[in-house]
Amino acid sequence: MHKIPALFKKLWGAQTSSWRVLIPGILLTVILLLLPTGYEGALIYQDAEKVRATVLEVDNSAIINNGIIQNGEQYCTLRIEEGSFAGQQAPGVNLLSGSLEQDKMFVPGDSALVVVSHAGDSITAITMIDHYRIHWEIFLAAIFGLLLILFAGPGGLRALLSFVITVLAIWKIMVPATLRGANPILVGLLLVALLTVVIIVFVYGFDRRSLSAILGSMLGTLTACVLGVAFTGLLHIHGAVMQDSESLLYAGYQDLNLTHIFMASIFIGAAGAMIDLSVDITSGICEVVRKKPGIRPWEAVGSGIRIGQAAMGTMTTTLLLAYSGGYMAQLMVFMAQGTPLVNIFNYKYVASELLQTLVGCFGLVMVAPFTAIAAGFLLTRPGAMPPAEEAAG
Repeated sequence: MHKIPALFKKLWGAQTSSWRVLIPGILLTVILLLLPTGYEGALIYQDAEKVRATVLEVDNSAIINNGIIQNGEQYCTLRIEEGSFAGQQAPGVNLLSGSLEQDKMFVPGDSALVVVSHAGDSITAITMIDHYRIHWEIFLAAIFGLLLILFAGPGGLRALLSFVITVLAIWKIMVPATLRGANPILVGLLLVALLTVVIIVFVYGFDRRSLSAILGSMLGTLTACVLGVAFTGLLHIHGAVMQDSESLLYAGYQDLNLTHIFMASIFIGAAGAMIDLSVDITSGICEVVRKKPGIRPWEAVGSGIRIGQAAMGTMTTTLLLAYSGGYMAQLMVFMAQGTPLVNIFNYKYVASELLQTLVGCFGLVMVAPFTAIAAGFLLTRPGAMPPAEEAAG
């Protein structure tokens, strides 16, 4: 058992030289956390508090059952657990619309997220939003982060930090900028460029390996962007195929170009896989050059392309599963109704999924030669390779 602590010590100590990249990453995270979106003060939530409440009693007498569909109202007695009215008991209402996707039913003991409307110190109404899930989500995220840092050492900490930066960048930069009317394609490209640099620098630090992987990944992203824009028009895909996109128009954002937003979503969705593949190829060429210092650039390029050939098959399948995994019920509906394949592939929403998958895969295919060429010529130059102890960074 004494070997286990030694293993973790070796794991953490092997990458001490890469700790320096964490400082700018932490600073960027703090900046993004403090960056206002401009949409924090929504009018719909003024004079109201979103808090957690415990369901004490339920009254289902006003619910109308129509087979598996339920309509009407569920009345609940609640104990408010947070906010200005913590500890108070009050009635709440759970509105049922007849949608299995959106409706929820409560039983005594459930924890619920509620909106408490009030006038001064008096509660006027309590609307039950959904079951309260935040505590379990935080627990799951904490366990994941702990295990990642424990087993991957500084590399796991950098991976966790890059995950947080990605989420914050999309929420704090991409979403509000697009809502304000910025070109989503341009904003998406800038966002992907920022995230590509941050994530790859977290892996390699500041050296030519980072430059090689960044060039390969961004050239693949640009390829996906161009193809996505071109074929969205050729296939006559409208951005309204995105879930909840029409709700934006009804919320007062009629000037938004949903089709451009859809185009941006194509290359943004594939960017993570492109970064992954570019790092794999760069690391492979790095090891080849390290073992054979005198290798010629085009020989290193050939090695990188062969490494990419092995990785692309699994990467393209990963993209296919990522895009289509949530459509299992829809596929079952098609089969249950005997829908002809020509009809299925001609549906607008099916064509949009095919477009996202194929364009993303096309970008992946192009990442391999782009990264191999960049790494082959950059890493074979004299003095380009970092010391061996920094290679794991």
